[in-house]
Amino acid sequence: MADSIKDKAVNAGNAVADAAKQAGNKIVEGAVQAKDWVAEKTGMKKEGCGVTGCNVQERMDVIASCGTKVGVVDHVEGETIKLTKKDSPDGQHHFIPAAWVDHVDTHVHLKKNSVETANGWKSDAAACSTCGA
Repeated sequence: MADSIKDKAVNAGNAVADAAKQAGNKIVEGAVQAKDWVAEKTGMKKEGCGVTGCNVQERMDVIASCGTKVGVVDHVEGETIKLTKKDSPDGQHHFIPAAWVDHVDTHVHLKKNSVETANGWKSDAAACSTCGA
């Protein structure tokens, strides 16, 4: 009889754990769908949207595709982003083209990694028009 009660308790515990796991999965799935819907409706996640379409703002961190912070937005000049010299490794302004922007949320996320970004950024906006995608 003790084994029977113990087995019933274990089975009941497993059933509760399974139900909780299923409920948790449904909550996560709903949250992901809600996040995607909000991002779509607000334009917070636009692939390749460039500078003007993504609402790049001054003082946003600029994050390379590898996750490394490569600078901070000083301001936007045409279709280029001017990075602050204060946050630059060499104390100079650098410019990156809008074509490098993957998406913008609270940061500017680039399609290029940090090495590609540092190798390709330019010292003025005019030269940046030739650095392309």
